[in-house]
Amino acid sequence: MQSIAPLWLWVVFVVFVLAALFVDFVVLKKQGSHEVGVKEALNWSIVWIALSFLFNGLFWWAVKDTTGSTAIANEKSLEFLTGYLIEKSLAVDNIFVFLMIFTYFAVPAVYQKRVLMIGIIGAIVLRTIMILVGGWLLAQFHWILYVFGAFLVLTGVKMWWAAGQEPSLDDNPALKLLRKLLPVSKGFDGEKFFTLENGKRIATPLFMVICLVGLTDVIFAVDSIPAIFAITQDPFIVLTSNVFAILGLRAMFFLLQAVASKFHLLNYGLAVILVFIGTKMMLIDIFKIPVAVSLGVVVGILAITMIWSAKTAPNT
Repeated sequence: MQSIAPLWLWVVFVVFVLAALFVDFVVLKKQGSHEVGVKEALNWSIVWIALSFLFNGLFWWAVKDTTGSTAIANEKSLEFLTGYLIEKSLAVDNIFVFLMIFTYFAVPAVYQKRVLMIGIIGAIVLRTIMILVGGWLLAQFHWILYVFGAFLVLTGVKMWWAAGQEPSLDDNPALKLLRKLLPVSKGFDGEKFFTLENGKRIATPLFMVICLVGLTDVIFAVDSIPAIFAITQDPFIVLTSNVFAILGLRAMFFLLQAVASKFHLLNYGLAVILVFIGTKMMLIDIFKIPVAVSLGVVVGILAITMIWSAKTAPNT
């Protein structure tokens, strides 16, 4: 499992992620519990997207400096951009599930920011492990590409079939299991995950939310990580594009929260993207679809779906 990225760029990436998380936690601590508005979410979204593109520019320069080839640098940069866009687009569906979880548990808006922040750290750790394991498996067993591809196609078909249906957590097996394993208090106790009730230490609904958010992210990672591996088998590109998309997830959540009803058809577009990426993966040894074409298809599907959603959005 090799990467074209030089060692120093790995170090830069790790230092940047740690610094970004540290700054985010410091800002969070100073601000305290508060409701994130659309303006704040938009500003942070712009910052994270700009930083992602800046890192991609640094990656392009590093590849060109290492290989001496502009063509290779362009190709690898496009792979990062495509992977980033795929993860970002699939994260939208993830966010809709987060909204459902927060609504189901009636999580106060002032607590949602902290839940998402902890969820992001958990997602980075778990996805790093999954990507490293996935990269090793692909390096050892090439045929797993076909398994991943078929899985993405089936997931896309299932997503299309489920699109438009009203989701519910009432029959969620994970939630039922958590409630059997842990006694849960009836109300919140500030931002605490555990509280004392009748002299016993029990979980709060906020802890249940954290568990479900983490589980949801793992489930969605099973889709998004193979989708990025279909674009590139370079572990550095898969990991960095994934993590940069995750770092902007919290701001993206609060931004989409205000306009969720405007993207009611987006799941159909995401389903088509998964089927396309899965098909690309299964055909990789027969016909390799250029990265630029893959990027164009993903952008085109998202643009068409979002425009169509905006035009047919129900009046609220």
